[in-house]
Amino acid sequence: MTEQRLHKIEQVLLKRQAHLGIVTENVHDPHNIFACMRTCDSVGIQDVHIIQTAMKTSKGWGSKSSSSANKWLSIHHYNEVSTCFEALRKTYDVIYSTHLNTQAVSLYEVDFTKKIAVVFGNEKDGVSNEVLDNCDGNFVIPQVGMISSLNISVACAITVYEAYRQRIAAGFYEKQNISKSQYEALLKKWTASKYARNQ
Repeated sequence: MTEQRLHKIEQVLLKRQAHLGIVTENVHDPHNIFACMRTCDSVGIQDVHIIQTAMKTSKGWGSKSSSSANKWLSIHHYNEVSTCFEALRKTYDVIYSTHLNTQAVSLYEVDFTKKIAVVFGNEKDGVSNEVLDNCDGNFVIPQVGMISSLNISVACAITVYEAYRQRIAAGFYEKQNISKSQYEALLKKWTASKYARNQ
């Protein structure tokens, strides 16, 4: 590995964000999940949680959509909503879902400087009632067009870049945000990866 490549890895790790994660539930199109992963990598989100209660996941799905971003992320798979939320509650203080109801707030009212995870539902039905019952609130992305919903990968991109904007303003990217132990573990894993040498 070249010094230039090692330097890039170290700089990327310094921007990784603790306590900011996304969750997808029963997303049917694997390309949508991997497109979300690519966006997460771009803003420094490390942890992606995937709930699949309706179908099995495949690690090879959508690799072109992710441009191998999944190789640099920590992917957590669950086949039960309860198991996922039990894990989420150990890391995040607030969990929001993207869901339109009378209590939903605008995306731009959500405080992404908190320890927060956001849940995106599938393309047809959105998030399940079980997920809604476990979330602390809901938000919507403001829209003024005829179509009232966005593709999940687009919704994810808009959401995490709002989180990115808020966290930049709060200085979250100016110093190491993840713990020393997580930094060292990821550094060891990344530098040993074939992707570190080949890209």
